Amino acid sequence: MPIVIEGGRVPALLKRSKAFEPANAASPNGRSEPLRLALINNMPDAALEDTELQFFELLSLAAADIPVSLKLFSLPDLPRTDLGERHLRNFYFSLNELLDTRFDGVVITGTEPRRPNLREEPYWQSLVDVLGWAERNTASIVLSCLAAHAGVLATDDIPRNPLLDKQFGVFEYQVLGSHPLTRGIGSSMRIPHSRWNEVQADPLVARGYQVLTQSPAAGVDLFVKQKQNSLFVHFQGHPEYHERTLLKEYRRDIKRFVRRERETYPSMPQGYFDAAASLLLEDFRDGAVANPSDETFAHFPEAAVASGVQNTWQDSAARVYRNWLEYLLSRKAENSSIAAMAPVTRA
Repeated sequence: MPIVIEGGRVPALLKRSKAFEPANAASPNGRSEPLRLALINNMPDAALEDTELQFFELLSLAAADIPVSLKLFSLPDLPRTDLGERHLRNFYFSLNELLDTRFDGVVITGTEPRRPNLREEPYWQSLVDVLGWAERNTASIVLSCLAAHAGVLATDDIPRNPLLDKQFGVFEYQVLGSHPLTRGIGSSMRIPHSRWNEVQADPLVARGYQVLTQSPAAGVDLFVKQKQNSLFVHFQGHPEYHERTLLKEYRRDIKRFVRRERETYPSMPQGYFDAAASLLLEDFRDGAVANPSDETFAHFPEAAVASGVQNTWQDSAARVYRNWLEYLLSRKAENSSIAAMAPVTRA
């Protein structure tokens, strides 16, 4: 079933997606009222539309027969170009409108950090307002990557810890215990990661979080905590990533190196390329380190290595989000009569 983009303002990239179809008024299986979701997309301009598409297609895959409507938002005070601002004006709604509304579920993305202390970021107070609002006016909120770090810092004063190198690649995580979000996944799941910081298991558990997936090599990924009316769901990784997203990030970081915008050559993403692609990329690295230049970068073997890239995490990602949507459905059924009488409350 297609996801309805609420407000009728559909970005062109979503219209070109294989998952997009014009919405029909009727819903199958007798369901007339869709789950109302908000996507708060805070990614930099270069990744703004790709991120819309990634979450749109993952939610479409997970929803299947569940009717879903999606409304687009972004935190104010994020640095934007004129092109980015125009995209937001054309397709996104204001934060005040979000805070005056009740949604079944919310997904909030991270963004590129600019300050070592997240509390000094220009959008910090807006983020705190959203988190307080979500506790009272949603059944659940998903916080992705940097948003997960900011969320636990804001609500439980849990700091993130810098890593010696970027946690970059596709990592296998063990599923711990039993929880509705991990139902049907099995004993492990693979998830892409791209981050320079982490929050660790011990302080999370000490403050009442339940860790659902963990890896000896890559730490915690999925963890949850009930906060007032809402289940807060945190991913340090990116289950929404397309199969070539890590390749694009790796290529971007190499470009920054050859242009001397970063000092060190980036580490290759782990668990992502096959053996043949890895050898090609190692050879390219040797040449780029010896001669960092745009001319060298022009020979980056993107097409050759892309052919060996596979999405090994999509099934698990879709299962987690399907479980999340089913959780929202159950909460919607439980609370429909109460929510109809209750006013929207800001923090």
